[in-house]
Amino acid sequence: MFLSKEEQVMTEEYLRQGYVIRPVANEEALEWIRQKIYNLSEQNVTTNKPTEANSLLNNIHESITVEELNDFRLKIIGGINAESEFREQYFNLARPYLDALVGNELSMQLRINLSIQFPGDESSLLPVHADTWSGDSPFEVVVWTPLVDCYGSKSMYLLPPEQNKKLENTFSLRSDDSSEDLYQIISDEVQWLEVKYGELVIFNQALPHGNRVNTEHETRWSMNCRFKSVFTPYGDKKLGEFFEPVTLRAASITGMDYKLPEIL
Repeated sequence: MFLSKEEQVMTEEYLRQGYVIRPVANEEALEWIRQKIYNLSEQNVTTNKPTEANSLLNNIHESITVEELNDFRLKIIGGINAESEFREQYFNLARPYLDALVGNELSMQLRINLSIQFPGDESSLLPVHADTWSGDSPFEVVVWTPLVDCYGSKSMYLLPPEQNKKLENTFSLRSDDSSEDLYQIISDEVQWLEVKYGELVIFNQALPHGNRVNTEHETRWSMNCRFKSVFTPYGDKKLGEFFEPVTLRAASITGMDYKLPEIL
């Protein structure tokens, strides 16, 4: 393959681990994103309002209740997706890494997702799953970006490729297992990701992943968005419904418009 040395290193790391962790490619874009989310959060909090973004986000569980959390989160999601620049700024966080791992003609998810997980909250759990199990394309990657430092149970876990092969070899025997049963089978082999604010993860969503109860003392905030090559196969999430092209090149545009002239 005609990859640069840096691209080769990243490719080998992704194939071996199922993910890469890198500094965001555009720090100004990350600060812009976090400021937007801080502003939206501050507007929707009525008590115990810290005046600094890191403090507000890490300690938001002191300002709203678990019962209020989902409505609060949906307001933030609605606000960020109403911002015309938000998706482009999010793309800028990972652009050179996506270019190396996925390609330079990309489809991007139409809406950015946001997760907020309070300490001790069992209502915000994401059970072990692989997105391909529910019909997503194996050609997709997820860009996962924390808005606070994520560590221990305040982060996410992923089952590495080699361990996943062992699971897949026995998958037909697991039809009666619950997601909790499945997690207990792989719990000693999953890798918990430590990702600081200012870093991001690009991971293979065909690998089992999820989270557990956050036993740390701070709230987790993380965003995620899927990307894939425009021309690789789509799963249940279709072009135009879930994805849209964001970096089509001139040759592809002219090629898709081309019609061979008819000879009479």
